[in-house]
Amino acid sequence: MSLPNITLPSWLAKLIGILPSKPPRFILVNALNYMLKRDLLPADMDLFSGRKFEINVLDAGFSVRFTADNEQFSDTPFSGKADLILSANSVDFMRMLLREEDPDTLFFNRKLHIEGDTELGLITKNLLDSVEWPTVRELVLRRQAV
Repeated sequence: MSLPNITLPSWLAKLIGILPSKPPRFILVNALNYMLKRDLLPADMDLFSGRKFEINVLDAGFSVRFTADNEQFSDTPFSGKADLILSANSVDFMRMLLREEDPDTLFFNRKLHIEGDTELGLITKNLLDSVEWPTVRELVLRRQAV
């Protein structure tokens, strides 16, 4: 089943845009660290150490900014420009996670925007491409059932 090509309505983006950024940042960072601990995210954290990341969900009107050290990701806020910025609509991020689209296809179709450090962007894109998202989904569902 393919996700429909939808964009969240602008009124919803305005509402989401005024909500605090801490909850989504906390959830994302904890999910990434959970995947790291269970070897579901095959990241060489030395490549991410000291780097600043920003993920913009364009149609939802919010951004998640986080950092990394040589062991894990951190929800410590930072000021200034991120080293790597990934931007897309919510449905395109979901397509990537569900493996309906790969990051390269989304990028070349101008649905995924990557700004900042080119090498870090390539490393991150390859990392996202290497994750076995169906396995992650199964583990999360199994954990919720317990």
